[in-house]
Amino acid sequence: MLEQLEETVEWLRSKGIIAPEIGVVLGTGLGDMANMIETEKQFSYNVIPHFPIATVEFHFGKLIYGNLRGKKVIAFQGRFHYYEGHSMEDVVMPIRVMKLLGVKYVLLSNAAGAVNLDYEKGDLMLIDDHINLQPENPLRGYNIDELGPRFPDMSQPYSSVLNGKLKAIATKHNIALREGVYASVQGPSLETRAEYRMLKLIGADAVGMSTVPEVIACNHMKLPCCCVSVITDICNPDNLKSLSIEEIIAIAQSAEKKISTLYSELIEEL
Repeated sequence: MLEQLEETVEWLRSKGIIAPEIGVVLGTGLGDMANMIETEKQFSYNVIPHFPIATVEFHFGKLIYGNLRGKKVIAFQGRFHYYEGHSMEDVVMPIRVMKLLGVKYVLLSNAAGAVNLDYEKGDLMLIDDHINLQPENPLRGYNIDELGPRFPDMSQPYSSVLNGKLKAIATKHNIALREGVYASVQGPSLETRAEYRMLKLIGADAVGMSTVPEVIACNHMKLPCCCVSVITDICNPDNLKSLSIEEIIAIAQSAEKKISTLYSELIEEL
């Protein structure tokens, strides 16, 4: 695995991706932030050596490298999910590649359903902590000592420094930013009423099918990260309604400008 990672990194360097400072993973419906980057290089995932292919139709599958607010940025427009059939090693490959390229911070985003019924559709939630309900851990198996320790600490999985800066930026721009706990499940089926009740009981504010494996990989490599979720549906077990993926994407896109403001200003400050 390490050999494949090094080959991928060397290929990217040979194509002109040199010393990116900040990495961004753009989640469901949030791919348009890539338009803010002054693009120098971009590659479809299918031409990058050893890279998996995103199979979700609304994930673009493109790596973008360029300048944003005076920083060198590498953005992954489209992520990999365990439910697509990828291994956990494939799911976290972009994170590991970013670290080996020299990235110092990783900014993540996703769409999530609200288990906390005080939330509303279109709200933004800054993730403070998470509950990992995925069936595998990306660190399972032989540990790659060159990447990080066998038993990485997870007492503060989301950087308190990055989260503090995001809260200050949100206040400055009058952007409502909730803060809560994200539960990550396997998917791709949505949860039942009983499962939503369980998630509330164990302390989740929102639920989704991504992000946590990436955050584990970040912590393994001591790579500070943060994540903002867009609340795209309300998971009320006593009034549960059917939801289409088109509606989820539309709500996520409606919040895109707010996340772009938060992250672009954060990038400038780092």
